[in-house]
Amino acid sequence: MNYAAALLPVTLSMVLAQVASAAEMKAILVFGDSLSDGFMLKRSEAYPALLAKKLHAAGLNFQVINASAAGGTTEGGLERLPAHLKHRIDIFILELGINDAFRGLSVDQIQHNLQEIIDRVKARNPNVRVVIAGMQLPNYAADDYVSAFGKMFPDLATKNEAALVPYLIEGVAGDPSLNLPDGIHPNAAGQKILAQNVWRVLEPVAREVSQARGGSPEPPAGD
Repeated sequence: MNYAAALLPVTLSMVLAQVASAAEMKAILVFGDSLSDGFMLKRSEAYPALLAKKLHAAGLNFQVINASAAGGTTEGGLERLPAHLKHRIDIFILELGINDAFRGLSVDQIQHNLQEIIDRVKARNPNVRVVIAGMQLPNYAADDYVSAFGKMFPDLATKNEAALVPYLIEGVAGDPSLNLPDGIHPNAAGQKILAQNVWRVLEPVAREVSQARGGSPEPPAGD
């Protein structure tokens, strides 16, 4: 008996299965600031890496790319974005804006920049699903700016038919046991709660995208 010939169909089927599995893997791009980057933590402790574990445990075949940068702003995001548009994005998690607010940028300009980021992602990935991570300003005073900033994220989600995480750091903000000594950035325990906040919104979206055929096509070459 020719064992090599007998093994050939098995080997071929395994290779084809691996190729099919790779082809079926979809991509999630997390595009944020230090909250998503995992400031002062290992990247494996930041919530995007924790989401990847949750997706795997749920049997959802996604690659999670964390394209976040500490200190990130919406303007800086627009500058960084082109490099990440060269590959397909099936789900786009956008978490930017709070640093702009701390610098006093107008809410209209922050919203304009966020919309421009979304528009550019959609232009390259027509079938992309967008998840917006909402933020709120510390309520030093219930002034118009604080109110407008908090309202901006649900407005963007409605306009873009995007899923919304109402408040990314809900359950973490203001709790010393869940933040680094600076009182601003979540520690590893806080990041676990951020992951859960995002997962509640992401899971149904990921299941829908996983069941859809094809997903976003590969972006055209160039640029």
